[in-house]
Amino acid sequence: MGKEDLIYMRRAIELADRGCGFVNPNPLVGAVIVKNGKVIGEGWHERFGQWHAERNALHAAEEDTTGATMYVTLEPCCHYGKTPPCTEAIIEHKIAKVVVGIADPNPLVAGKGMALLREAGIEVVCGVEEERIREQNRIFLKYIETGMPWVVLKTASTLDGKIATYTGDSKWITGEESRAKVQEMRACLMAVVVGIGTVLADDPMLNCRIVDREVRQPVRIIVDSNARVPLSSKIVRTATVYRTVVAHTRFAKEERLRQLRACGVETLLCDEEKGLVRIGDLCRKLGKSGIDSVLLEGGGSLNFSFLDEGFVDEVYAFIAPKMIGGMNAKTGVEGEGVPKMADAIDLKITDVQHVGQDVLFKLRINGKIR
Repeated sequence: MGKEDLIYMRRAIELADRGCGFVNPNPLVGAVIVKNGKVIGEGWHERFGQWHAERNALHAAEEDTTGATMYVTLEPCCHYGKTPPCTEAIIEHKIAKVVVGIADPNPLVAGKGMALLREAGIEVVCGVEEERIREQNRIFLKYIETGMPWVVLKTASTLDGKIATYTGDSKWITGEESRAKVQEMRACLMAVVVGIGTVLADDPMLNCRIVDREVRQPVRIIVDSNARVPLSSKIVRTATVYRTVVAHTRFAKEERLRQLRACGVETLLCDEEKGLVRIGDLCRKLGKSGIDSVLLEGGGSLNFSFLDEGFVDEVYAFIAPKMIGGMNAKTGVEGEGVPKMADAIDLKITDVQHVGQDVLFKLRINGKIR
């Protein structure tokens, strides 16, 4: 692997990031075409259902691509889906060498794309900047391998761990910069999940409020075992504008479910455990419906359920330099809790950032990247 390989693959990684929030549940992919030491074409997967990075780079090429090298972050596809196979286009454009970041774990590809290119006489190298690309595509890799969404638990608390005062007031714990970062997270992940307690307490909209550029709005999912969400709530009243799902159990009354559907709300029947939505069944059904990623915004009981049952992959914990006290003030993770410190949910800090006056801790469960 040469220095130039790293430079061009890193550029492809930068391009891939431009598809964030628009390509799910597809992967983030970037491509760069180089000929005689000069970049002659660049592209990335821009939107779900549209051309893949390789074809976009070929279309953008400023000169004949015969004998050129293509750098692409993910193995080119070799099957017909919403678009034709990229391997065909690469062969037709007489690319001489393809440098691949990582192999595609999708069973429809899984090495077949690289094999087809080699059969056509194209030199193929795989494994350049592999760790960085796996991190970039951690959502896709988990989803394609397990069928389950990547779950990011977000909390925003004071230095003493409170998410609201004892009266329930929570506006605002963190500063504008942190709240803006949460909007970015909503734009990049496919769904936002909250419990019914959060809806009853805060009457949130849960939409993405970025106004200076186009974004794809997240699916809003309320975990509401008995379908108690008020018809007058903001989230129900805007269900015809933003896709909204109420996940419930068999204990929800059919009349209320009909009322919610009449307002544009989708209803999702889930298995129950002790009268509550079973988190594992919810995650499986979300994955089956094509939702590859979830931003879990609580409240505390729902957060604990996701953590306790092992369905959280990543934690974003915003800490504000404030202390409010209150033995009855809510915290970001509540529920039953664990009985002993030895049973604590183990996390590993992967990054620490200053966001305005706040501090953001990024953590992984057991430090794993699935």
